[in-house]
Amino acid sequence: MNCTEVAPMEECTEESRRSVNIMKAPGSTDLCDHIDWEYAMRRDMQEIVPGVYLGPYASAMKSKLNDLVTHGITHIICIRQSIEASFVRPNFPQHFNYLVLDIADCPTENIIKHFKQTKDFIDQCLQAGGKILVHGNGGISRSAAVVIAYIMVKFSLTCSEAMSWVRNRRFCISLNEGFQHQLHEYEHIYKAQLLNTSEDTSLSIGVPNRKRKEMDADSASPPSSSSSFSLISS
Repeated sequence: MNCTEVAPMEECTEESRRSVNIMKAPGSTDLCDHIDWEYAMRRDMQEIVPGVYLGPYASAMKSKLNDLVTHGITHIICIRQSIEASFVRPNFPQHFNYLVLDIADCPTENIIKHFKQTKDFIDQCLQAGGKILVHGNGGISRSAAVVIAYIMVKFSLTCSEAMSWVRNRRFCISLNEGFQHQLHEYEHIYKAQLLNTSEDTSLSIGVPNRKRKEMDADSASPPSSSSSFSLISS
């Protein structure tokens, strides 16, 4: 399938009913001991961690306003590509805060570049006391990748751990191979960023306050003529 094609909602290939064990999310309490997954649940949204829901477009259609309000949803991330815009669209801009992203469900699509924006949007929602739904078309690939990336960073999990956690809450997720590779790559990226931040903090803590101010002042000042240099091309 190329990036301009829209695949139909993928069906769960497992048996229609299965008991899924739930592990405890770091930093949170168990939402329930287990999920009795049913085939029909693929059309509903599920709460992945407190306040963060994942589902298909069917869970955000015009007929679902009461359900969204009942669940306390305040923000929605709507993921689609341009050719889906006519049927995957924000239906309640007057009721919810939307973030609409143009992402194709294609192995070559760069989804990593959206992870910071989606994390910031989710964090803003939760910090304001709201709840958020992340959906695409089927709620199994693009939107799942966004939620997995968020869970990974938020709770300092590996890619495999985050993916297992999300799948235990929404059993029918099925990310394309390219998104899976990018999530594994993102694990190394976010861990490296955390390490750099930790090292910077450690260095800052070890410097006396007065000396730190002098260092900050020096770094903010333009270099003197004696310290300037020029690049000479050969």
